[in-house]
Amino acid sequence: MNLIAAVDRNWAIGRGGKLLVSIPEDQKLFREETMGKVVVMGRKTLESLPGGQPLYGRTTIVLTRNPEYHAKGAVVCHSTEEALEELKNYPSEDVFIAGGEEIYREFLPYCDIAHITSIDYAYEADTFFPNLDQDQDWKMLLAGEEQTYFDLCYEFRLYRRIRGSVPVKNSPDGGK
Repeated sequence: MNLIAAVDRNWAIGRGGKLLVSIPEDQKLFREETMGKVVVMGRKTLESLPGGQPLYGRTTIVLTRNPEYHAKGAVVCHSTEEALEELKNYPSEDVFIAGGEEIYREFLPYCDIAHITSIDYAYEADTFFPNLDQDQDWKMLLAGEEQTYFDLCYEFRLYRRIRGSVPVKNSPDGGK
């Protein structure tokens, strides 16, 4: 499975239920990487999207503890275990964990690839992504050229888990 996120220099991802910044090239990367794939997110992340609707052209799996919650056009799961069971129906390489903080932390052990937009700025934030640079199980494989959006510098990074992932058993690709 994959993780996809935009983080600041402190690995912050949001504040007050919103992204820290919207960078058009980051949004483009997200669209290109996830189109036609499966996107897993928490209820608050779904509700922060335009219209609170699932993303067009993707299978959206939403996690919530609320047993009464329904989201038109999305598969609703009520636990990590239930979501992992649902994900067995899809090739692991087609699954993207898309936030928020709790969802990233829950699914990190099951992921092997992380697509990170690293923003060289420290925002005031209240939600964070696990710092992969400090995690010995992860290694940065690729850092793109530094880019700018107005006065912000950022780069796209690709991380790979080098040890310790938990396979999703019985998935079509064997959990790889």
